[in-house]
Amino acid sequence: MADKSVLLTADGLKKLQEKLDHLKSVKRLEVADRLKAAIALGDLSENSEYDDAKNEQAFLEGEIAELEEKIRHAKIIENSADSNVVSMGSKIVLKDLEFNETDEYLLVGSTEADPDEGKISNESPVGAAIIGKSVGEVVEVHVGENIINYEIMEIKH
Repeated sequence: MADKSVLLTADGLKKLQEKLDHLKSVKRLEVADRLKAAIALGDLSENSEYDDAKNEQAFLEGEIAELEEKIRHAKIIENSADSNVVSMGSKIVLKDLEFNETDEYLLVGSTEADPDEGKISNESPVGAAIIGKSVGEVVEVHVGENIINYEIMEIKH
């Protein structure tokens, strides 16, 4: 991830920082306690509790390092001055022209993307297709071998 900016909303950065704080202050202590308990059981060469705790510790430290790296390279998404154009941080209402259904999405960076929460990445097929477009435009999105046509109904900043 060297030198790659991590695009985040201010809320997304706050959530990453909160998760990092939790891992450092709570999870690290829990894992340390598990290690102490496993060591107290004796012979470490055949101690599966110790092996599990060491593996959990390695995984935790990797996750902490990854979060620290993302936060270090975080770039807060600023709303575009042009509110008529889809940009990072825009809320967009899209209408699926085939099924006549509308959905609202927030356009975010890939770190923060969560389609279940209506947050799509600028790198996703839909996100890449709508960025820079205006209300009323129809965009063609290639998803696998399928093509979905969306009309941009509304842009909120």
